[in-house]
Order: sequence, then structure tokens, then C-alpha cells
Amino acid sequence: MTIDADRPLAGQPAVGLPSISQPSIGHHGEAKAPPGRLNRAAFGRAALGRAGRAALLATGRTPVPDAIEPIVEAHRRHHPQADLTLLGRAYRTAETSHRGQLRKSGEPFITHPLAVTMILAQLGAGTTTLVASLLHDTVEDTEMTLAQVGAEFGPEVAYLVDGVTKLEKVDFGAAAEAETFRKMLVATGADVRVMVIKLADRLHNMRTIRHMKPASRIRIAKVTRDVLIPLAERLGIQVLKAELEDIVFATLHPEEHARTRALVAAHEAEPDGLLQPFAEALTRQLAESGVAASVTVRARHCVSVHRILLKRSAAAGPDGLPQALQPADFGRLLVTVEENADCYAVLGELHTCWTPLPGEFKDFIATPKFNLYQSLHTAVALDGGAVVEVLVRSRQMHRVAEFGVVALGDPHHPGGQQQPGEQAGQQPVGRPGEPERTEGGDPARPGWLSRLLEWQQETPDPDIFWSALTADLSDDREITAVTEDGERLQLPAGASCVDAAYLLGEETGHRCLGARVNGRLVALSTVLGDGDVVGVLTEQAGPSGPAPEWLEYARTPAARLAIERWLAEHPAGAPSTAPAGPQAGPGGRPSSDVPAAPNADPGAARGETPPVAVPGSPGAPVRLARCCTPVPPDAVVGYGIRGGAFAVHRVSCPAGERLLEAGRTPVEPVWVAGACPPFGFRVTLEALALNRPRLLADLTAVMSAEGIGIVAAAVEPPQDLRVRHSYTVELPTAEMLPAVMRAMLRVSGVYDVYRAGLRHRNGDDPPSAGMRPSRGIHGRSAAFTDT
Repeated sequence: MTIDADRPLAGQPAVGLPSISQPSIGHHGEAKAPPGRLNRAAFGRAALGRAGRAALLATGRTPVPDAIEPIVEAHRRHHPQADLTLLGRAYRTAETSHRGQLRKSGEPFITHPLAVTMILAQLGAGTTTLVASLLHDTVEDTEMTLAQVGAEFGPEVAYLVDGVTKLEKVDFGAAAEAETFRKMLVATGADVRVMVIKLADRLHNMRTIRHMKPASRIRIAKVTRDVLIPLAERLGIQVLKAELEDIVFATLHPEEHARTRALVAAHEAEPDGLLQPFAEALTRQLAESGVAASVTVRARHCVSVHRILLKRSAAAGPDGLPQALQPADFGRLLVTVEENADCYAVLGELHTCWTPLPGEFKDFIATPKFNLYQSLHTAVALDGGAVVEVLVRSRQMHRVAEFGVVALGDPHHPGGQQQPGEQAGQQPVGRPGEPERTEGGDPARPGWLSRLLEWQQETPDPDIFWSALTADLSDDREITAVTEDGERLQLPAGASCVDAAYLLGEETGHRCLGARVNGRLVALSTVLGDGDVVGVLTEQAGPSGPAPEWLEYARTPAARLAIERWLAEHPAGAPSTAPAGPQAGPGGRPSSDVPAAPNADPGAARGETPPVAVPGSPGAPVRLARCCTPVPPDAVVGYGIRGGAFAVHRVSCPAGERLLEAGRTPVEPVWVAGACPPFGFRVTLEALALNRPRLLADLTAVMSAEGIGIVAAAVEPPQDLRVRHSYTVELPTAEMLPAVMRAMLRVSGVYDVYRAGLRHRNGDDPPSAGMRPSRGIHGRSAAFTDT
């Protein structure tokens, strides 16, 4: 299917909706008959005569200008009772306003709003959207004002037109494009139809992009790739997204596009001996089972085929050579049914009569995607060994999968417009039994859009806004996590516990101390998975703020901006805004439980002096390795890393030895007396104990009582009534480590405590095979032995 309001780019495959040709425009905006349509031009407009006009009026329908008749036909297929009076008036206004203007292609300018409106009519957009589409360039490119649009067509149309009107470069300079998108997104927050019109506008401009200069083509294609295609995906409008992807691919990578198109053309030239026969066999099987369904072959668009080609090329086949495309790679089967329950009946027949592939089944009906998408996905192996992907969905799911938010109707008049295939009195979209379309059940304000609008308010700088926007849209996958209180959190894939904390509120993020995921204490850097249950641990006192390292694993713009803002307002070494008295504890948080280190320089305790100095490189940045967590007075060795910095490892650290084997030159750093990293020394301790109830609670309690911060905790499954606990902690001073280890050892059932990351005790010979060394407090590690 193709949305065909203009010719696609040369070599561009047809994608999307049924083809309806764009009428050409003659003198004063009257339409000439397009090729392939009823040859009305042979009769002439006057030949219709008064009798023809009278017959048209007798139908009860308002006559419309000839130029928009194709649009009216497409619109009436979706909205049979639509009032077209306003649509005809909008066309006459647009044609008069744009008269005499030409596009880069040399065509009358009015062909552009007509083409954009045709795209929207084919999508099933409402009459108000089509009126705004016809007028969308009048304020920007003609003498017509927004006030005139509002006076003649109403405030709703004026709002949509204003939303897609670009800001002037004269007023905003280089920031005009970024600020235009900001303005458009803010308007979309109140009415999602603004972005729908913009996407249709960009699709027609991309179809005619060949008339632009090469540099402009590249710039426009990159913006389309980075911003508009992800927005089309988030709004669920797959038919627009697919065609935009193909045109961008042809513009930015013409040679690869040509090769992929040649493969597709070669496949299309051959008889279909796989997918179509399988579709017919499945149709017969479903008919015998009494399941009413339609089975069709859906060809993949060019970019989709190219992605599979890259995947095949990267994977070696049985002969060790890259795999070639298979016939099944060029398409999938789509099964559409009437009722939701029938989807699972089809799935049962598929998995009974053919061999399903393990791990390929996905149920997006029970758990819809964030962009409204619902379907069952599976893959089955045929008799010859070919693997075919199959999608199963209801007809209503199919409409939403193809047209996204447009299929849900006018967000400001729910139920006010009939949906295609519905008779008067039937229930509109959103009927009982359908899952929620968005987080709040409001298709006009998806959750991802709400989050985007929140963080954009904190980025007045257009460059920062543009960078954050493209980063936020770069990954169209999302996950759903659940708080321990049952609140759903929609996060981008790759989000960490820090992102979850800040999604719960900036104050919660600033007060965050740690996190639990699925009941286990984890590091704040832990990446969340779909369905994880996350608990954010916060301090009871006022917010003490994030650590700079949180920026390394904050994925969402909202979290990053909040952290950067806090760090800018609270520079290192500045007096804390927390209540006076407590000393900075682990993670940069004040804690009244952390005792001040005796004879320690206050400046050093705040991290103003590096804890390690490298002879011959004064002032060089140093980083204490996380793999072996050195603390004074460990014997250490340093290795140069990027940026002129040094990584400091314990002498016996395997990672350090690998750097030496790789040819890195070692240096001998020395500990600086009284100095401490900005957020304390990080150490990983392991405790061996006899398993019992409340062991985890007792160990964490005694460590907290010593005034240290617990960054992460892990518990291995018990074996023979024994269990191993691992804790990563942050120490305000190195001198506290022996006291913490002794406190852990005093916990009932604990029989050994030692530091992780060592193969044997400092200064000892390696243990005999089959014997576990005692590397901790019972073994009296050399690092803490009194001399």
C-alpha cells in the first residue's frame, strides 16, 4: 500500500496506503483530470451542465471544488457523514493565498498542501485536521495572519496551523530550527494532531527532495532520521515511518539503497514459491478450524530488508561464509481476525500444525508497546526448513498498528467521528476489552511526550535542547518497571536505577541512597529490565544531592539535566546546603553517623587532594581501579590511560597484570597521607557465614552503624548451609576498614570476612589446589597487621 499524493523518490518502493493520484492544478487552481481517472476532462466542466449540478445537490452533499475531489473521496471512506463545507472553503482560501507561488520543482505551491491533505485523508484524519492541513503554510508563506485563520475557521484550526508554523530565522538565527521543534512539541502536548500534520508535511517534502540542493538534501534527511522518524514511531504511524525511512536511506546511502532495491526487484520478479503457498495453506487450515481470518503476505520495505541483509552478512552459515538473504526474508504473513480471542485461536493452529521456533513468540496484545502497537508475533518452520514470521492481530489492532494515534480519532472529540467499518450506534475506539492505549489512557498525551515536555522546560539553551532531544529519540525501545508500591514507570531501554529515581521526582532523585531490584540490593548503575520491580532507597533528611559519577549511567535527559543542574549549583569544595554539622558521607551525602577522621585535613577529606601521587607527573589525574579497590596502605602500581590520567591497581590485581602484559609501562604511585577521594574509598568485602534468617539485615545494620555507605550487595545461593555475601561499600577514610570488617565478623553465624579481588593473601604463597585461602580478618591480611 502507498500513500501516493505525489510521486515517490526515484526507485522508492511503495509503502503504506492505497494509491490515489494527485490532481494537477490548472489556471486559478482548477483541477485537470489526472491520468487513469474517469476522463471527465473530455466532457469539460461546463458539460456537466445544470442537470448534473442539480443531481449532485439532490444527493444532499455539498459540492466541492474539483481539485479536492480525490481528497473528499478518501475522506468519506473513513468519515461518510463528514461535513465538507469547511473543507471546500479552506481549499479556496489556500488556493487564493498561494496563487502565483511556485515550489522548487516549478509546480504551483498549492500542490503541496493538497498532497499533505491527501496523505492525512488516507490515514483517516478528521475534517478539522484536513482543514488545518490545507492552511498549514498560509501564515508562514503568505500575507494571511493567524488571527484571520482563527476568525474564519475557528480557534481549533488556528491552533493546529500555529503549531506547525516555523519560527523566522530573522528572529532566532541559527537556533530557529531547534526552537521550531520545541514550539511544535509543546503544541503537540496539547493536541497530538500538530505532529501528525508535521509528519505528513515532511513526507511530501521528502518525496520531492530531489529538487533541493545536495547539501540541503543531506541536512533535511538527517533531521528526518534523527527526529521525525522516531516521532512517527512513537505515535505509532508505521506507514509514514516506513516510507520516510526508505527515502532517508536513498538520500544518505544511495549506493546501498540501490543494491538493496536490486535484491528486492530480483525477488519480486520471481514467482513466490514460499510465502503465498504458506498463506493459502494457513487460510485453509483456519477455515477448517472455524476461525474467520484473512491471511496476506506483507512485503518488507527497503530499510527492513537492508537490516536483515546486514544481520545475515554478519552471521556465518554452516560453511563459515556470510549468509545470503532467503525468500522468507522479503516478507511476513499477516493474519487479521475480528475478535481479540481469535488471535490466540490462530496462534494455537499455527503452533499445532507447524513447528514454532523457541524464543520467537511475543505477546504484544497482553502487554502493548508504548506506541499503541498490539499483535502476536511468532515464527514457524515449514517442511523445507524455511522459517516464516507471522503476525496475528484483530482488524482494529491493525488500524492502530498502521495509523497509530490517527486511528483513535479526534482526541478533543472522542467518539464524535465514526471509525471506518463502524455503523451508527456502534461503540467507538476505546471499547471495553481493549487495553489502555497509553500510560494514562489518554492518546492525546502519551507518557513519553509528557516526560519530554517536562525536561525541555529546563533547557533554555537551544543547542542543549537539540542534543538532548536527538539523544532521547535515538532509541525507540522502552521498558516498563514497577515500583514496590505498584506504580508503573515507563523508561527507555538501557535506563538505570538513577533514571527510575529521577522519574519519581527530582527531589527523590537527589535524596536517593541506593536501590533494590526484584528484592535485591543493587548498584545505582544497574540497568533495569522490562518488568523489574524497583525500590528507591532515600534518606530521611533533606536532599544531599547526586554524585558526579551518576552522569555515567543516567540514560534519560530528565535525570542528566537534574544532576548537571545540582552539580553546577553545588561545586566540589563549596559549603554544603545541607543542615550544618554532618560531615560528607559516602556518595557525597551528608551523614551525621559518619565520624570525622582524626588528624585529617578537612580539605583533603573533601577530595581536594588526590589520594595517590605519581612521581614525575605532579597534578596528573588518578583513578582507583574498581576491580581491586585499593586503599592505603596497599601496595599499588599505576598504568597510564587516556587523557594523561593513571589507573591505580593493587600489585596483585589480575587486571593490572593484563595491562602489563599488553605493554603498558608501570609506574610506582605513592599514597598521600590524609588524602581521600571525593566520595570515599570504595571497597568490596565478602562475608562467609552459616545461612540463617535475617543475616542480610544484621550485616547491613552493623555496617551502617559504622557510618559507611553500602553501594551494592549480592547474596549467592546457599550451599551446604553456607552462604557468601558480597558488599561494595564506600569508606570516608581508609582507617575505618579494619573496624568495619571486625564488626561484620561479630555478626552471629559469620565465620570469615575478607576483601574481594585477590587470589591469595598479601605476602603469602598461593594456596594448595583445592584449598580456599583465608584472605580476611581471620587470616590477618598483611595490609592491616600491626607491625
